[in-house]
Amino acid sequence: MAKVAFLGLGVMGFPMAGHLVKKGGHDLTVFNRTPAKAKAWAEKFGGKTAATPKAAAEGQDFVMACVGNDNDLRAITLGADGAFAGMKKGATFVDHTTASAEVARELDAAATKAGFKFVDAPVSGGQAGAENGVLTVMCGGTEEAYAGAEPVIAAYARMCKRLGAAGSGQLTKMVNQICIAGLVQGLSEAIHFAKKSGLDVAAVIDTISKGAAQSWQMENRYKTMNDGKYDFGFAVEWMRKDLSICIAESRRNGASLPVTALVDAFYSEVEKMGGKRWDTSSLLARLER
Repeated sequence: MAKVAFLGLGVMGFPMAGHLVKKGGHDLTVFNRTPAKAKAWAEKFGGKTAATPKAAAEGQDFVMACVGNDNDLRAITLGADGAFAGMKKGATFVDHTTASAEVARELDAAATKAGFKFVDAPVSGGQAGAENGVLTVMCGGTEEAYAGAEPVIAAYARMCKRLGAAGSGQLTKMVNQICIAGLVQGLSEAIHFAKKSGLDVAAVIDTISKGAAQSWQMENRYKTMNDGKYDFGFAVEWMRKDLSICIAESRRNGASLPVTALVDAFYSEVEKMGGKRWDTSSLLARLER
């Protein structure tokens, strides 16, 4: 059992922090910008709440975070009330936010200077993966930092791996999102084409999903897509945030991402259709409008 703080209790963080208590058996303190959410979590799982990130981090062995973006992350880590001001020497900060590799390296440098460890550890698996404790966690940081954090992360992970130095976890999450963008657009076009051809979509997917076209998106999203339901999983506005990070990084490293940029533009159209909170499979709705 470790003393752990969790900062950020959104649709991902709320269940992740819960697993740290239920499965990990850790002593938990939580912080959320909306205090009512932290109170609700504590009533459900029996942990403690803190008024600021700094107060949550004080005396903890591990501080985990899962917030929205780079700016949110800096807001809860830096400054007089930030978690870094409360971290003890030798502790470890684990960031599950999907953010830029740049901010990961920035915070790793700040942590090292202050005498504690940092791991960037974005996750994949969505709300269902968080609730079921089966997330894939992509980590960057020193071997020592990762080795200490991995047993704690295991409370909500099915797969956890160190990919390299600080920032490598975020870069790997970018690879993940690039893959998903192309896959969902391809699946959307396939379903659209099958419908236009007069085929039985369910029969077609049942057949081709046994071959080389199979994917997680096909197995888990084709039925809801075919029914025009887009309330399952990761929201379009969050995917656009992630793809903007990928495209910005590609400008820095020289990678060419023509399909990713195109799909991001398609998601922009979905947002204009009122689909900001629809899930990422709503690319089909754009084709069928």
